Amino acid sequence: MTAHADLLARHRRVLPSWLTLLYDEPLALVDGKGCEVVDAEGRRYLDFFGGILTTMTGYHVDEVVEAVQAQVGRMLHTSTLYLIEPMIELAERLAELSTIPDAKVFFTTSGTEANEAALLLASTARRSNQLLALRNSYHGRSFATMGITGNRGWSASSLTPFVVQYLHSGDRFRGVFRDLSDDDFVATMAADLREVLATCTAGDVAALIAEPIQGVGGFTVPPDGLFGALQEVLREHGILYISDEVQTGWGRTGDHFWGFQAHGVEPDMITFAKGLGNGLPMAGVIARGDLMDTIGVSSISTFGGNPLVCAGALANLDYLLDHDLQANAAAVGSRIMGQLRDEAGPLGVVGDVRGRGLMIGVELVGPDGRTPAPEAATAVLEQTRRDGVLVGKGGLYGNCLRVAPPLSLTIEEAERGTDVLIDALRTADAAQESRS
Repeated sequence: MTAHADLLARHRRVLPSWLTLLYDEPLALVDGKGCEVVDAEGRRYLDFFGGILTTMTGYHVDEVVEAVQAQVGRMLHTSTLYLIEPMIELAERLAELSTIPDAKVFFTTSGTEANEAALLLASTARRSNQLLALRNSYHGRSFATMGITGNRGWSASSLTPFVVQYLHSGDRFRGVFRDLSDDDFVATMAADLREVLATCTAGDVAALIAEPIQGVGGFTVPPDGLFGALQEVLREHGILYISDEVQTGWGRTGDHFWGFQAHGVEPDMITFAKGLGNGLPMAGVIARGDLMDTIGVSSISTFGGNPLVCAGALANLDYLLDHDLQANAAAVGSRIMGQLRDEAGPLGVVGDVRGRGLMIGVELVGPDGRTPAPEAATAVLEQTRRDGVLVGKGGLYGNCLRVAPPLSLTIEEAERGTDVLIDALRTADAAQESRS
């Protein structure tokens, strides 16, 4: 029995059947450096998915490793009942970077928990359990965040503590407004929001929560300015705006440090996770001070703000800024996007190539150019793995490939990985043509 087969058998005995695994023959990653990883059987891969957009600066970044090692030698854990200097320093840095006036930060351990905290703040401040979210969205796996997720494949129950109204998404390929110009798309979305507020709510809505680019939903990219237009309507009603930056933050989109900055939005709250910790369990909420202080009872965060995690996150943030990885994401992502559009875009199996920076989606379709082709996406996923590149998969129908490598990806690595991906897309296209 191979190492991976043995691990899979053990996994199936003791872990939930609904814990998703990629690939027909799942693999374990045990080592890595830069943008490359090594599996349990010694095979190397170029990682084009970065632990679901979590390994932001790369594997085994010396500065981050050294900071974690130094903190381990001093203090592994204290409670938020005590002052924690790394937590305070990180909060100071994030408040400044957030663009939110008089911001305060609450740390958690995952994006799900961060969104839970934001929903608590919004519903408490507005004294309302009514929320707005987008169709095709994903905000977490807990009871409340699953209840506001607009993607049936990730929502296991209809039970929820919130009354949710779902707006149309900004999907320019599948959305019902896809045939409109960008300006008309934005105007129609704003008009639709007004109608939803007038007809589907009791008027005292707490907040709208939205991903600037939908991650699990297949990296769908809305027209610039969309959420700014929606916020103008929200402000007429005192409704708060929560920007879910779990996947879009820290410069991944290249053009901006935060995804919301493409839209002229002034968020009341930002939720973050994944990339800041570079694999450490780091997440949280940044909010206006008056909103953050709206909670009137005592609370703690046992592991949020942990000194070990904060020390690593500070070093990771420094590395990101010192090496201007946002600019690298813009430049390298543009190369990947251009190559995919030029060489893969004309293929019949490719319905859409979209994205921003190092957050790129490829939607695969059937011969009619519209029907989702999840089997083609799976075939591409398997072939790229065999050829030494790991990519992700998502979308409402499981037919979208997701490319989101560490922001330190080099041009040479980008070209090598994109060549492998295009070869796999050509194979899938030929297989589809032979069947039609």
